[in-house]
Amino acid sequence: MRVAQNASLKEFNTFGIDVKAKKFISVDTVEELKEVLKQTYAEELFILGGGSNMLLTTDVNKTVLHINLKGRKIISETGNEVLVKACAGENWHQFVLWTLKQELGGLENLSLIPGNVGTAPIQNIGAYGVELKDVFEECEAVNIQTLEKRSFSKAETEFDYRNSIFKTSLKGQFIITSVTFRLTRNEHILRTSYGAIKNALDQKKILSAKIKDISDAVIAIRQEKLPDPKLLGNSGSFFKNPVIDQEEFTRLQKEFPEIPSYPVDPGKIKIPAGWLIEKAGLKGYREGDAGVHKNQALVLVNYGNATGREILQLSQKIQQEVKEKFGVELEPEVNIF
Repeated sequence: MRVAQNASLKEFNTFGIDVKAKKFISVDTVEELKEVLKQTYAEELFILGGGSNMLLTTDVNKTVLHINLKGRKIISETGNEVLVKACAGENWHQFVLWTLKQELGGLENLSLIPGNVGTAPIQNIGAYGVELKDVFEECEAVNIQTLEKRSFSKAETEFDYRNSIFKTSLKGQFIITSVTFRLTRNEHILRTSYGAIKNALDQKKILSAKIKDISDAVIAIRQEKLPDPKLLGNSGSFFKNPVIDQEEFTRLQKEFPEIPSYPVDPGKIKIPAGWLIEKAGLKGYREGDAGVHKNQALVLVNYGNATGREILQLSQKIQQEVKEKFGVELEPEVNIF
């Protein structure tokens, strides 16, 4: 366990925003977590995982509780199905690479997503045609008030696009301590048609892709488009891809025939937020040290000394200009504090 007063959170958020926490506690075990919760039950806590899906706009005048639980293992194997359990503090990408070394399929399309395992279900992370819910078995969590441990099945998590019960009715009530995934040993479901994966495989002349090939392709695509947070502060995709109804899409398509789209639910169409931002003329736009990345308009970046408020103001400008040009509302994917 690590405890510090008036601690900088710069190294604990991928935007690299230098704000202070009144008190900082990092726990390494479930027992430590319960002990801290017991001692701080009357305090308002700020739960911190990998710090990858957040924008800090001010100092945190609370106790910041950093979840640093480590561990990963295969817990059962039946035929083609393998259950793998990972603790909440495991780095997501390193965990994905570990599953590939075990020759387990299911997570390859989710390679190089920033953050930790424990926050992945909260956001129902997704990329290149795969969402966490597709491989989720269950998660264990501790009730912040009662300290009781509870398991959540897939149905109980109420997964939706970049959403779950942990962001809605149970927000702030539980801390996820581990996640169990249902992966495959041999008969993998390969998803290669989404985005640029097929092109990346074709360029390498890979005709019969393996899970490692798909992971390598996703990593290459993401590295080309997305900056490394260690080199340039960012939180990955800042906005959700808006989902609009067919009528609204038809209106947009008449004015912008080249608009890309992906059917989701009946009568609902998803359009790329990055395309909207780029067509609004904001790709590569910069205000001081807050900017829109030159290669991917969906990513806002900190060029060095931007404050959280400055990045927030930039995001609001983007929302306003996209709304004016397309009549479409952009919703942040990151959590803003």
